[in-house]
Amino acid sequence: MATIAIFGGTGYAGSAIREEALKRGHSVIAVSRSGPPAGRAQDGPHVPGGPDVQYQQGDVHDDGLVEALADEADVIVVAIPGREINGRKLIDALGSLTTAAAKTGTRLGFVGGAGSLLVSEGGPRHVDGPDFPEAHKNEALSHADVLAALRETSDDVDWFYLSPAAGFGSYAPGEPTGAYRVGGDVLVTDANGTSFISGADYALAFVDEIEQARHSRERFTVAY
Repeated sequence: MATIAIFGGTGYAGSAIREEALKRGHSVIAVSRSGPPAGRAQDGPHVPGGPDVQYQQGDVHDDGLVEALADEADVIVVAIPGREINGRKLIDALGSLTTAAAKTGTRLGFVGGAGSLLVSEGGPRHVDGPDFPEAHKNEALSHADVLAALRETSDDVDWFYLSPAAGFGSYAPGEPTGAYRVGGDVLVTDANGTSFISGADYALAFVDEIEQARHSRERFTVAY
């Protein structure tokens, strides 16, 4: 079993990944700026003999914390927004993340965005289309910058970047089905042209990738 550290481990995607990993017997370190959820201890398992999860208060921009987690964990999951928060963007933390990962051999897994996906093979990006919500463009473009930077890293950094379907988030959590379809750089849609994935099934795909490592140094996407 692996030790998985999750930045954003109490957020929407991070929580779903945390619970899926625990269900499979992995050890989880859930890091968030706000600390553990209500009713959860700062450190230690849920209950004696229960799933092994530790909650830590911390920030991805803390280089010392990143180094410590890379020493301890097999995989570091980054499940936080790409846009600027408190004066810093996710891309500002990429240097310390990739340096630590290269030094320790820890794998990096990113909860990506759908905006950088192409709407069709050879077509424009989803974020550049006329129907993409203006309110979400800053986040989408910030995360697209993260993906572009990851693609420029040296071969000694093992990473994957999982873009969800266009319809994904706490506003429409959906229901777990235990199934998903995999794509590459093109948005995956169903027969009706809908692109959607529930939080639980996105987490299913994410932990499958942690266990099976089929997309080393690649972006991929999942949807129904």
